[in-house]
Amino acid sequence: MSLLAYAVVTPARNEARFLELTIRSVIAQTARPLRWIIVSDGSTDGTDEIVAKYAADHSWIELLRMPERRERHFAGKVHAFNAGLAKLREVPYDAIASLDADISFDEEYFSFLLGKLAQDPALGLVGTPFQDSFIYDYRFVSIEHVSGACQIFRRACFEDVGGYVPVKGGGIDHIAVISARMKGWKTRTFTEKVCRHHRAIGSARAGGLRARFKDGLTDYALGGHPLWELFRTAYQMTRRPWIAGGLLLLAGFVWGAVRGGERPVSRELVEFRRREQMQRLRTFLSGRRASSLDAAVSS
Repeated sequence: MSLLAYAVVTPARNEARFLELTIRSVIAQTARPLRWIIVSDGSTDGTDEIVAKYAADHSWIELLRMPERRERHFAGKVHAFNAGLAKLREVPYDAIASLDADISFDEEYFSFLLGKLAQDPALGLVGTPFQDSFIYDYRFVSIEHVSGACQIFRRACFEDVGGYVPVKGGGIDHIAVISARMKGWKTRTFTEKVCRHHRAIGSARAGGLRARFKDGLTDYALGGHPLWELFRTAYQMTRRPWIAGGLLLLAGFVWGAVRGGERPVSRELVEFRRREQMQRLRTFLSGRRASSLDAAVSS
């Protein structure tokens, strides 16, 4: 089976602590990328020096330096990604990977996922679970959502959805996954492999309870169904931080609704997402398949 040729873009803002683990993982791959653009998004912690050291020995690794900026938001990550993508105009890649700068994985990771794309032309976006302090049980969690830690797009799919949407409040990976399915592409997380996420989710901008509140805000901004959010709240109350995490998730959602404002996604995407959520909820509540509450609230 012939694997798709691929390129990688990694936005990195002050990632010196874990970046070397990611670089070593990519260098060790049995299927290496044609090019890997690591975009230092105004880093001040030695990120640039780490990338430059490895780029000197590997011609397919390139450092792209972005100007320093005071604000830290997810739209900045998209702008950094797009700057890296622009460096690939002359590269004949068939798949494009968005890779975080704080994960690691085994040497067959990319060949495995590229193989899945090669096997099914309808697959537009693939990835694996990530593991930090815990890992989801993907017997139950929807396998159609693909974590933003590493998303590998078929090039045609990525161009079809118009790339990532620069939303300051977050949810850029969710928007990309939902948009791909709206366009008729399959999206899939394959559980046979995992990537190790070395920094806790949300720790770069907000930790613990504050992160739960922001998750609720994002759920509202991306058009989550209120009934879905109630079930997700109930589920989150059973996880750390007990009770309070779920309540703050709901508080964020309600605050988003009260505050109002224009959503960063189209009405069509909101309607499509809500239809998917209600279908999954009906499936869970009807008991047509063995499941857990995770199946209704994970993404």
